[in-house]
Amino acid sequence: MLRRKEIARVRRGAFAAHDAWATLDSVGRHGLLVRAAIKQARTQVVASHGSALPEWNAPTWGFDLTLAHLTRTDGKSGRKEAGVNQHSGALLPGDYLVRNGILVTSPTRTALDVTTVAPTESALAAVCYFLHHGLTTKELLGERYRADGGGAGMANWPYSLSTDLVLRLADARVESVLEARGLYFCFQQSLPAPELQLEIHDNGRVVARLDFAWPDYGIWAEFDGNIKYTDFRRPGESVAEFVLREKRRQDRVSELTGWRCIRITWADLAQPELLAARIRRMLANSARVS
Repeated sequence: MLRRKEIARVRRGAFAAHDAWATLDSVGRHGLLVRAAIKQARTQVVASHGSALPEWNAPTWGFDLTLAHLTRTDGKSGRKEAGVNQHSGALLPGDYLVRNGILVTSPTRTALDVTTVAPTESALAAVCYFLHHGLTTKELLGERYRADGGGAGMANWPYSLSTDLVLRLADARVESVLEARGLYFCFQQSLPAPELQLEIHDNGRVVARLDFAWPDYGIWAEFDGNIKYTDFRRPGESVAEFVLREKRRQDRVSELTGWRCIRITWADLAQPELLAARIRRMLANSARVS
């Protein structure tokens, strides 16, 4: 059946209809991998860490979707085998629930867990997502992080060195992975902390919200990712029409504030030193002018 492409192998001993498998993206295939691993587990397990992110529609940028992360509910030592990593971290009441037909860690627990298995930048994007969508709060994250009793607190867990940094940087006003990367970039490059989602008014009416702004320097930044050109276009609006509308918006902001705009893309963040140098030049020039 595999040779005839009637079925596809999800993992050892688990298969799916080939035609259905072929239509899935990496996130969809990961969801099947997780469900297969749960069915094959010899004890009760919960989808956790990066494997819980798709269940909450959270971003998976920078996460390894070839590996299913599960946490045992019995608190016993986990194990790592082909395609599956079982964790043994203590689960408290409220740490998991049924979602999409399987047990999944809560947003608060997931946000903390991902900081132990992913690069800081990727974990920050996921935590900001949960905060922005109101699925958790900084207070809840702090309480769970410091929880007392039976080793439940996560502050001293293995691989949690970056957790505190992520919690300090995370901000509910961050609206995309690209903005989260920009926030981490500013920290990493020791740039002045920007104001997020700053509203610009004209006669009492909000005409724009700026992704990042440095009002003292008269500079603001906009992040240009693919999502902007797909999710924020008006019904029937072409890409060209959207770009022109964005240009008019930028001109209006500059007219009202006198500030200069820098646009930041994924490609820019791939060369952080060059981007940091550009921003520092703009900040220095603005300081001299003022």
